Amino acid sequence: MLFQNILVPVDLSSQSIRAFKVAFDIANKYQSRITLLTCIEDYALNHLYYVSGTSSQQLKKQSKVVKKHHEKLTSLAKKINIPVKSKILTSESVVNDIVTFAKSRKHDLVVIGSHGRTGFDKLLLGSVANGVVHRVKCPVLIVK
Repeated sequence: MLFQNILVPVDLSSQSIRAFKVAFDIANKYQSRITLLTCIEDYALNHLYYVSGTSSQQLKKQSKVVKKHHEKLTSLAKKINIPVKSKILTSESVVNDIVTFAKSRKHDLVVIGSHGRTGFDKLLLGSVANGVVHRVKCPVLIVK
């Protein structure tokens, strides 16, 4: 099975950087394309009282940081001619947005980092990787 279209959700953590490096190796082997996806959660949408100007300013700042991070990862891949696309979404549900994006763009592999939370932390915080694994149709490689 060849993986031609690889989705790598990144959240600027060391786990997502490791996931990118694994996807990078797979893409190099199969001459695949990589799509970097970052979902920026807009917490203000979930609150009754908030200042919308502050929310939009925060989103702009986060987007700027994410763009720089994507550019760094993209430059690594371009050195050996791996095509990389970059997408940043404002999100209310990271899992839903990753799954929808993977399905709509017909990705044939998702490589995602996992923080490895267990017990109460996992129950409280949930698991993006776990949610993606159970809802996406293509193979998922979880990198710890």
